[in-house]
Amino acid sequence: MNLTTAKEGEEYTIRGIATEDEEMDAFLFSLGCYSGEPITVISHLKGGCVVSIKDGRYTIDNLLAEAIMI
Repeated sequence: MNLTTAKEGEEYTIRGIATEDEEMDAFLFSLGCYSGEPITVISHLKGGCVVSIKDGRYTIDNLLAEAIMI
């Protein structure tokens, strides 16, 4: 399951990042998005979603949301 199918307002645990793109992986890591970290989808948008990771809120596109496995 990835973030595009997550329910809004529910907290999930990140199981892994499904990408071969090292830049995308490094970017997600810089946001605090890595295995074992809790993540919450605040809202789904047309081109992505708003997520809460640690103390921050971020808007990510569908490509990133599909790479985050929960």
